[in-house]
Amino acid sequence: MTFEGEIKHVSLKFKNMKKIILAIAAATFMVNMSSAQEEPLDLRENLTFGIKAGINLSNVYDSQGEDFENDAKIGFAGGAFVAIPLGTYIGIQPEVLYSQKGFKATGSVLGSDYEFKRTTNYLDVPLFLAVKPSSTVTLLAGPQFSWLLDGKYDFENDIISGGIGQEFDNDDVRNNTLCLTGGIDFTLDNLVISGRAGWDLKENNKDGTSTTPRYKNVWLQATLGFRF
Repeated sequence: MTFEGEIKHVSLKFKNMKKIILAIAAATFMVNMSSAQEEPLDLRENLTFGIKAGINLSNVYDSQGEDFENDAKIGFAGGAFVAIPLGTYIGIQPEVLYSQKGFKATGSVLGSDYEFKRTTNYLDVPLFLAVKPSSTVTLLAGPQFSWLLDGKYDFENDIISGGIGQEFDNDDVRNNTLCLTGGIDFTLDNLVISGRAGWDLKENNKDGTSTTPRYKNVWLQATLGFRF
C-alpha cells in the first residue's frame, strides 16, 4: 500500500470511528432523556387531593368464638382523599369512602340448598398517619370511623326462584363503629394504587342487646386512584 493509500485508509477509519462515537453519544443522550422523563414526580411535600375506586373483599367473625360459618363477599369501595404533608417523610391522610361490606353463606336445610348474603353500606372515614420513605411508596395506619347507611339481606334457595331481598331496619344494630385500618399506596406521578386491610373494634350489635348476631367486620380493599 502506498503512502497516499495509507492516508486514505486511516482517514476512512477515522470517519467510521467518528460516526460510531456520534451514534453512541446520541443513544446515550436519548437514554438519559428517557430516564429523566420516566422518573416519578416527588410530591411528598405537596398538598394533594385525589379520588379513587375499587373493591372490598369483606367478611365477618364472631369475636366470642361461637359457631358462625360464613364466606367473604365482594363489594364496591370509592371516595376521595387528601394528603397533608408534615415534612418530606411524614404526613396525614384523611379519606372519605362509600364502602360496601358484609358476608355470604351457603348451606342446606331439609335437602334444599340455599345462599344467604348480607350487604351493609357504610360511610368510612379513616384518618391515616402516612410514612413516606420514597416518592413512590407510602405506608399508612390509623383509626377509622364507620357510619352504617343502610343494609340488605338476600336469600335464595332451590324452592324460591329469584330469591328474597329485604332491607333491614333494626334498632339493635350499631349505627357507628370504630375500626383500625392500614395499608400501602404505590404512586407513579398522578396514579395511585392502594391496598388496605381493616377490622372493627366493636361488634355490630348495640350494648346490652342480643337479638342480632354478634360479629365484627373485617375486610381487604384494593383501589385505583388519581391525585391532582
